[in-house]
Amino acid sequence: SPPGRFADYFVICGLDTETGLEPDELSGENFEQTPLRRTFKSKVLARYPENVEWNPFDQDAVGMLCMPKGLAFKTQADSREPQFHSFIITREDGSRTFGFSLTFFEEVTSKQICSAMQTLYHMHNAEYDILHTPPTNDKDSCSSTGDCNGTSVSKLQRFNSYDISRDTLYVSKCICLITPMSFMKACKKVLEQLHQAVTSPQPPPLPLESYIYNILYEVPLPPAGRSLKFSGVYGPIVCQRPSTNELPLFDFPVKEVFELLGVENVVQLFTCALLEFQILLYSQ
Repeated sequence: SPPGRFADYFVICGLDTETGLEPDELSGENFEQTPLRRTFKSKVLARYPENVEWNPFDQDAVGMLCMPKGLAFKTQADSREPQFHSFIITREDGSRTFGFSLTFFEEVTSKQICSAMQTLYHMHNAEYDILHTPPTNDKDSCSSTGDCNGTSVSKLQRFNSYDISRDTLYVSKCICLITPMSFMKACKKVLEQLHQAVTSPQPPPLPLESYIYNILYEVPLPPAGRSLKFSGVYGPIVCQRPSTNELPLFDFPVKEVFELLGVENVVQLFTCALLEFQILLYSQ
C-alpha cells in the first residue's frame, strides 16, 4: 500500500537542446505566426524518483499537462512573470493523481537554439515579403507619405522580432509536484520557494536537492482531521486534511471562479448543476 507521502514525484519539463525546436503538433498549424508566437514541443527533462510502485509515472500525460501550450519563447522586451496551474490525472480505475506546476522563463544558453530561432525569423520574413509585396503596377497607388504596404510589412516584421546580435532569448520551463492529495496552496508555496532559490543571488542555506528530497521522502501526508507543518526553503509551509465527517478537501480559492466567470455566470452554472443539466466548460 502507498506509504502516505506528501508528494510522489518532482518533475522538470522544458526545452530539450538535443532535439532542438520541434513544432507542437497538439497546438495545430501555427506557421503564419511569428516564430516567437509559435508553440514548440516540450519534454520531461527529469523526474525524481524514477518510478514509484503505487503511482506509475505517465510521461506523456504529465508532459502535456505540465506545459499544455508547449514551449514559449520570449525576449527581454516581453513580460516573463511565473505562472502557476494545477491538473488532475484520472486513471481507468477511477483513481486520481494531482499535479501542480510553476512555469517560468530562463535564458537560452544554447547557441544552436538561438541560431535556429534566427533562421526561423529569416524564413518567416522572406515568406511574408513574398505574400504581401504588391504588384509592380500598384506602386502609383502609394500615398506621398510613403505609407505603402511595404512599409507596413517592415513594421510588422519588427514587431515581436528576434535579432541574435541584439536580443536575449528566453524559453519557458516548468517544475512540478505530483501528489496523492490536492494540497494546492502548500504545493504552490513549495514550488515558488524553489524557484526563488534558483533565481536569488543569495543561495539558500542547504543545497536544493536536500529540500526536494525532504518533500519526496520525509514529509508525510497529514492524518485525517489534522494539520501538518514542514519546512520550505525560506519558511514554514502548512497544509490541513479534513476529517472523515467533514467536506472533502477543496484547497482552491473560490474567489477566482467569480473573477473568471462573473457572478451571473456562476449563479447560472450553479443552477444548471442543481437542475442536473449537461454542462460543458470550454477553455483555451
